[in-house]
Amino acid sequence: MDKRPESASPWSLHGRRALVTGASRGIGLAVAQELCALGAESMLIARSEGAARDAASGIAQQGGRAHGIAADASTSAGIDAICAEVRQQWDALDVLVCNVGTNVRKPSLEYGERDFAQLLAHNAESAFELARRCHPWLSRSKSASIVLIGSVASEISLGTGVPYAASKAALAAIARGLACEWAKDGIRVNLVAPWYIDTPLVAPVLSRPGMLDRVRARTPLQRIGDPAEVARAVAFLAMPASSYITGVTLPVDGGFLAHGFSLQ
Repeated sequence: MDKRPESASPWSLHGRRALVTGASRGIGLAVAQELCALGAESMLIARSEGAARDAASGIAQQGGRAHGIAADASTSAGIDAICAEVRQQWDALDVLVCNVGTNVRKPSLEYGERDFAQLLAHNAESAFELARRCHPWLSRSKSASIVLIGSVASEISLGTGVPYAASKAALAAIARGLACEWAKDGIRVNLVAPWYIDTPLVAPVLSRPGMLDRVRARTPLQRIGDPAEVARAVAFLAMPASSYITGVTLPVDGGFLAHGFSLQ
């Protein structure tokens, strides 16, 4: 009978090596903090050297082990730099969290000719390419986990931009496909799909008159989420505790996707 991989504790990341992109703020920083708090040694990727250094320094002050690396994970040159750093620092990679993402919010008829392709490349193609390039180190782990940061926009129309939604739907398809293709290599792949989370990226949207009330009314838990709540879901999918879970989309949405119409 097949057995799950053994570990000192299925609820720990001690001895694991993790790479997190977009790690200087918001969800990415919360993920890095959570992984390090659970014992992982983490490589934090941010576009600016100062942001990467500050994120790593903050984690070190809390007793965690983190390295800040300046690289743009949405570009080929940035991915080259990341892979060079992984090659220099580690012989294997246990956890890869792809958190890079952006949006251009406007009606479909107002997008330019290249907007769709650029958003798809930034949000989905970059994650696929980084995962593909990191495969040699992930396969050496024998029990690696890739977690992609998606969105509930891949499941339901939010009016937040069709190209953005399409890019997040592509990420969900990438998670399913890689999960099946790379299972033989000991690599699990899953996606976390947040609803509105209290981050700098959504602050301009939630500051619109009445918007926060509308979001709360549509959310069974009656509030927006905290980055730490997304980070805990990511950490679970990175742990040996989730060793039989792969190819899934895990909503972190306060019940948003479950909420249809209420008579109350």
